[in-house]
Amino acid sequence: MNVPDLSALFAIHVPPLEIIVRGTAVYWFLFLMFRFVLRRDVGSVAITDVLFVVVIADASQNAMAGTYDTISEGFLLVATIGAWNYGLDWAAYHFKPVRRLVEGQPMPLIRDGKLLRRNLRRELLTLDDLNSALREHGVEKVEDVKLAVMESGGQISVVSRMPATPEPSSGPPGTR
Repeated sequence: MNVPDLSALFAIHVPPLEIIVRGTAVYWFLFLMFRFVLRRDVGSVAITDVLFVVVIADASQNAMAGTYDTISEGFLLVATIGAWNYGLDWAAYHFKPVRRLVEGQPMPLIRDGKLLRRNLRRELLTLDDLNSALREHGVEKVEDVKLAVMESGGQISVVSRMPATPEPSSGPPGTR
């Protein structure tokens, strides 16, 4: 490769504002799709979710890129997407309303031993999935649960009605 070809790799042929607007528009569209369409799962990602991400990535590539041909234009597009990602993380840390949008809210699934079926349906969570999570927390029956919550990250937290078994002390009370 000679010097003129190398400089052509870094030339910008598409207006930078167009690249920034394309990157911004597609980033926000994908963010909203992932935030409200993908289901929160119990510590795993379903195959349909992976397929969805792959297809969306391929479909959105042309929408973001337009006709860019150079490394500099690619850098600008990646920097735009990275800036939005960092900006949202920063805003979520500093502002509670943004945090609710970005992370979602915990969803109660069981309250005082009673299933909240509407919330299970909303999270597309089966009874088998829920019972599996309860067993992982050492709980055998729904009736033994004071509170079970689907956290914003997809894991299930369980508060049992049964008091924790006190650990045996190695001496008289207060001498541990």
